[in-house]
Amino acid sequence: HRHRRFACYTAQKGVAMLEGCFTAIITPFKGDGVDHDGLDALVAFQIKNGISGVLAAGTTGESPVLSWDEHNRVIEAVARSTRGRCRCIAGTGSNNTRESLAATEHAVKADVEAVLLVDPYYNGPSSLEIRREYVAPVTRAFPEVQVIPYVIPGRTGAQLLPEDLAILSKSHPNVRTVKEATGNLENMKRTRTCCGPDFTILSGDDGVTFAMLTDPQIMAGGVISVASNVAPGAVVRMVGLLREGRQDEARHLFSALEPLFGLVTVKTMEKTPYGEVVCRARNPLAVKALMSILGMPSGGCRQPLGKMTRNGIDVVLRAARTVQSKNPEVFKPVEDFFEVNISERLENPSLLENLCYKEY
Repeated sequence: HRHRRFACYTAQKGVAMLEGCFTAIITPFKGDGVDHDGLDALVAFQIKNGISGVLAAGTTGESPVLSWDEHNRVIEAVARSTRGRCRCIAGTGSNNTRESLAATEHAVKADVEAVLLVDPYYNGPSSLEIRREYVAPVTRAFPEVQVIPYVIPGRTGAQLLPEDLAILSKSHPNVRTVKEATGNLENMKRTRTCCGPDFTILSGDDGVTFAMLTDPQIMAGGVISVASNVAPGAVVRMVGLLREGRQDEARHLFSALEPLFGLVTVKTMEKTPYGEVVCRARNPLAVKALMSILGMPSGGCRQPLGKMTRNGIDVVLRAARTVQSKNPEVFKPVEDFFEVNISERLENPSLLENLCYKEY
């Protein structure tokens, strides 16, 4: 089996292989600042439940609304909490290469093992430009750290293509992994063809993880998960079973977790004085709302993200109640670690008052 042949480190390259289950950690807020005590608790919760590593200040961690000082302090805190216990990846991507170089320099000094570079958003460089003018300068400047391109065209409007990714991996030994969130299995198969068997593809989309790890033309090595913020043990177990080839057992866990996977984007129809409109609550809004309901440190999202509609909150509640009624073991680690009663909290309407707008 491919995964059994890989050690955690590859001597030929001298760069850590990143496979397994990683959590794109939520950044909790309190008042106008980052809740660092809450962040420490969330990281400790992840580590206790066997996570392979934690991604600090990724886009799920609301990196677009963190000041650079806050961004750097979050990375320092997570690097410190994870040191010697699990891997730490730092989100250092930007649509400005100079900013990414500065952020990566800070992350390397904080002793992270890898950095994640999201495709440049809005200014929309070509794949050629992403390779030559963005990823390559960072990989050359910091050869001691693994650089992970993060391909998510639905959010960025740009895409590093498999062909350019392969050129990077062949010329830069510290590009050995990609976070793949295109939702396009054919693109992932092309990545495997271009980059070869010793390149790691990590799922960036919880709902596609099962397919990515079981498709012999993709052979993904794990996931950088959002759902693992609230269900790390179950996601870790599912990924572990898939990496061992135990698909039937893993399929049960995938089914148990599936209601949570739909919370990355919650779409509802809302009534306005001018007719119905689609309201789309995007990550991390719904997951943060769920964490608040469950009794975990979260705080609200920062503007321009705000709150959900009541219809949106109802979607979150239905998903959580389905998990709790059919597979209560999924939330049991939250209950034990944060000393809460999940069933009671899911039926407490007072917890919803500040999570949704009173009207559209």
